[in-house]
Amino acid sequence: MHAFIIHGGKPLNGTVKISGAKNSALKLMCAAILTEDPLELHNLPELDDITSMARLLAHLGLKLSSHENNELTLQADNITHLDAPYELVKRMRASIIVLGPMLARFGKAKVSLPGGCAIGARPVDMHLKALEQMGAKIDIEEGYVLAECPRLQGAEINFDKVSVGATENILMAATLANGVTIINNAAREPEIGDLANCLVKMGAKIDGIGTSTLRVEGVDKLHGCTHEVIADRIEAGSFIIAAAITGGEIEVQGVTPEIFGSCYDSMLEAGIEIIVGSNSLKAKSSKLKAVDITTKPFPGFATDMQAQFMSLMCLADGNSHIKETIFENRFMHVPELMRMGANISITGNEAVVHGVAKLKGAEVMATDLRASFSLVLAALAAEGQTKMSRIYHIDRGYEKVEQKLRALGADIERIIEEK
Repeated sequence: MHAFIIHGGKPLNGTVKISGAKNSALKLMCAAILTEDPLELHNLPELDDITSMARLLAHLGLKLSSHENNELTLQADNITHLDAPYELVKRMRASIIVLGPMLARFGKAKVSLPGGCAIGARPVDMHLKALEQMGAKIDIEEGYVLAECPRLQGAEINFDKVSVGATENILMAATLANGVTIINNAAREPEIGDLANCLVKMGAKIDGIGTSTLRVEGVDKLHGCTHEVIADRIEAGSFIIAAAITGGEIEVQGVTPEIFGSCYDSMLEAGIEIIVGSNSLKAKSSKLKAVDITTKPFPGFATDMQAQFMSLMCLADGNSHIKETIFENRFMHVPELMRMGANISITGNEAVVHGVAKLKGAEVMATDLRASFSLVLAALAAEGQTKMSRIYHIDRGYEKVEQKLRALGADIERIIEEK
């Protein structure tokens, strides 16, 4: 098993090109199921989750051809299986997104209930209820979703709460449904807009992109296209915080303020100075200030940035209150930060972070994808050496992370731990 050895206390300086968004790329790959024509994706990040999705799609019968410069062509002209088995789904919750496209194009699907990070329940009930409203017959047997419908019918879907995955699944399913589908209380994340824009290129008829109401007029057939994955706002935000927490200056390329939602305002409030370029942001900070945040669906503060922001608040002047409203188990990084000298108390879904003068290196363990980068951030700012184990979490969502950090001046090394 791999681990990081990090010697902290060095300001990070330089420029980093932000990779394609993992949370967009995975869903765009699934969109290839909707057509027999090739779908060519550019700016696809090299991540373990992308590899896992590629394995699943190859099992279904898609042909995948990798090219240089992070490009991938997918073609579903000869689907051989309409099942997504547990062994291919268990490591990644995004795998449930194949359900809508498979059911829409082929009229049936068998998909294992997904696995992934242990950050709390992410039920698929909303996905299934919406598909039933569109005419699907759905059963759950031995951990598998069994769905059938000769052709999905347009319907008005009213989500009880905002769900990124359910929005994406129903959006793709609706593109080939008979009639019009209205999705109310749809998620508004930039990655959903990226998926919708790709589907439009493929011939889908979608109105309301970027809003909480999506109107989809089903078509008989979609065609292929070429599409570039948007930049990863979570990676970009993570590197902005890396500049601030180490007292350095980093330019992140390929992003604009709009993709961050209220997270951008919170970073400014915390004392991070951000200079906006034409397609880049340059971040630096002087004195860090405590800021209260509450995670919410976009454009609110992203839950995927909560752990990284908490690391920043550990060294801020004052006390910050961090409330997590999306996932119930997303404070698992707190005990690890406290091993490094952080002063944090938790009551229910709220953490109070009391700023300290410094952090110290320690042996820590990554608990989930975003928590892993929060520990890297703390280690980069800490005095002395930090050994961070279970870094396979970070490989799921951050492309070439240690190479990027080393290029900015970080003292970070990947090692193989002895058993």
